[in-house]
Amino acid sequence: MEALKKYIKQIHPISAETLEVLLAQFSTETFIKGTYFAKEGNNETRFGILVKGVSRTFFRNNEGAEYNKMFNVAPSFIGAYSTLITGKENRINIEFLTDAEVLVTNYQQFISLYQKHPQIESLSRKLSENYFVQKEKREIELVTMDAEKRYEIFKQEFPNLDQLIPQYHIASYLGVSATQLSRIRRNLAGK
Repeated sequence: MEALKKYIKQIHPISAETLEVLLAQFSTETFIKGTYFAKEGNNETRFGILVKGVSRTFFRNNEGAEYNKMFNVAPSFIGAYSTLITGKENRINIEFLTDAEVLVTNYQQFISLYQKHPQIESLSRKLSENYFVQKEKREIELVTMDAEKRYEIFKQEFPNLDQLIPQYHIASYLGVSATQLSRIRRNLAGK
């Protein structure tokens, strides 16, 4: 729990009292590899803090092909944010790629704390800002960088993740085929 408190305080300063109120909203749930935290088509109502494990956020096109949008490694916040904010049907999936432990809370219950605890609202704003910056960075990388450079960035941002998850998930995240990823890895190993 101390590592989690440190993680939250790194995102935004928060008093010990407010942090205790915040953490009291969450309950611990465990998930086995291959299970989902959020599924497309549902109206999701909760989000969580991944404290152990790895998840992927992905969507499917009309033909059923999957596209990995992001990976989450502990510690990190996870959730189907668009559906939580808009109340509309969820369009993404969050699947655990390893066994995981998540602190889970109801989104409406969480935002009900804003008025009484402004530091929680500020933390939420900071999380949204960080998410936007991360999303924009990823979009720019996909459009302006070649696949080899994107893989190098992936390796920097997610050290050792390629040892934990299937390579086809990494290929999907990078926007390449599994064959192209194998070539990229061979090229980089030869340098």
